[in-house]
Formats: sequence, structure tokens, C-alpha cells
Amino acid sequence: MIDPNGIAHIQLTVRDVARSRPFYHRVLHETFGMTIQYDNPEVFYCIGGRNGIVIRAAAPEHADTSFDQLRIGLHHFCFRLRSREDIDALHAVLVDMGAKVVRAPEPGAWAPGYYSVLFEDPDGIRIEAVFIPGAGNLAVIKDKPLTPPV
Repeated sequence: MIDPNGIAHIQLTVRDVARSRPFYHRVLHETFGMTIQYDNPEVFYCIGGRNGIVIRAAAPEHADTSFDQLRIGLHHFCFRLRSREDIDALHAVLVDMGAKVVRAPEPGAWAPGYYSVLFEDPDGIRIEAVFIPGAGNLAVIKDKPLTPPV
């Protein structure tokens, strides 16, 4: 059996890198402290905390296509933060920058102690940040399936 060591990076396709760059620069670099690996008109890429997030422009023929989280492909992605205070601090940054906050910080039923904020990038791509104390659902026995909350 192969035991993965996390996700190396997630690449997001955006309408316009120049339009999306300030959002991702503020969240990833300024707020999360991720290191900028590439920053040019075609690519913005940050790494840190065992994550990599890349944004690239959509092909010209798709530049007017809207993100739809119920289509095949990405629904949303989620950062795991280290405390409830980090969730609250991120929420304050999002409000300050005028980002669309879909759901302000609140507890959730996905795991014991689940506390998250849900927001969107300039193209409507949904991003969540969560704090789960301890191992959360990772502590569940691998052979025991979980039932998602309603």
C-alpha cells in the first residue's frame, strides 16, 4: 500500500492572472506567509506549509467561462489552519480586502471541533480554511467508513 504524503500542489485556472494575483498574493503570501516561487504575467505560484498553489490563465477560448463548483472538476479546496484564532484572523483579512465571504467562521459537523470559513476568489472558486483540533477524522480507523453530515 502507498501512503501519500499530502498534496504537492493545486493548480487553478483563472480568467486573468493580473486580476487574480492581488487576491492570491494577499491570502497566500501576506497572510499565510507562503513563499513566492514564480510571479510573472502567466503564472503566480506560492509554496509553504507543505502546500503549493499555482494560478494560470485560462485558454483564450475559455476566458469567459464561469466557475461552477457542481461541474466535473474542482468543487473547492481547503487549507487546514492551526487554530480557531487563525480562522478568525483570516476572516478579518478577507473582510478587509473585500473578498466574497460565503460563510463566516462557524463550527461544522464534519469532524469534532471543526471550525471553518468559506470564501471565493475573484473568479468564484471556492476556498475553505478549517481548524480541527488533534487528528480529527484522520484518527478514525481506516476501515470504518464515515457518514458525512447532512
